[in-house]
Amino acid sequence: MKLAGKRALVTGASRGIGRAIAAAYAREGADLIVTARSASELIPVREEIVAHGRHCVAIEADLAVAGEVDHLWSEVERAGCKVDILVNNAGMGSGAAPKPVVEFDDEFWSRTLHLNLTVPYQLCKKALPAMVASRYGRVIAIASINALRGGVFDAAYTASKSGLVGLMRTVAREHVRDGVTSNAICPGTCATRTSDARLGYEAARTGRSIEDVCRHIGPMGRRLEPAEIAPIAVYLASAEAAMTTGQTFVIDGGQLNA
Repeated sequence: MKLAGKRALVTGASRGIGRAIAAAYAREGADLIVTARSASELIPVREEIVAHGRHCVAIEADLAVAGEVDHLWSEVERAGCKVDILVNNAGMGSGAAPKPVVEFDDEFWSRTLHLNLTVPYQLCKKALPAMVASRYGRVIAIASINALRGGVFDAAYTASKSGLVGLMRTVAREHVRDGVTSNAICPGTCATRTSDARLGYEAARTGRSIEDVCRHIGPMGRRLEPAEIAPIAVYLASAEAAMTTGQTFVIDGGQLNA
């Protein structure tokens, strides 16, 4: 029970990496605040957390919409919840509009940077004061290996995830003496709905099947599973990680170095 007595806010928690992290936190004794665009998709997430004997507040919020961070935080405060662990997971990929920089859609650029970078920045501003006051806080961002290597036809995604890594490093340096740590996790290609869209585009572009694209993702010949990201998220949220801050953890099955 590494997280007993703590409460975590996980964004984008209805599926994929966010759901896997929320469930892992519940197994380790944390209470949860979970949020996503769809209230109905949060129902099974909440049920899973409650089944582990933990308290869960589910909040519907479309963080891609301006002003929704304020709405989310007002609901957190209305529920009387203190956030000890903030997991900035909600985001969008490039699968909906992959294009080279010279053809990139400006509106899609702005929407991606808002959700992937501005929202985590805004949530940090909301959560950090109470963390500092209590001398305990964990800020964790789900970035991407593209933050470290660049991507093709995904300028907005790559730029936003690179910025997210920089934001976590800045928070780490600013609060290094406050009992607050801040780190980024950079997964490789993961078996999520966001990844499905991009792989579908790659398959169509190269005339291959999605299965073949997946087999050539990296040395291990498959995508990551969301549950394979959860253990490092548990560690970073725990007291054991008190001296781990400003770091970037790559979990990619060797993809980055292939």
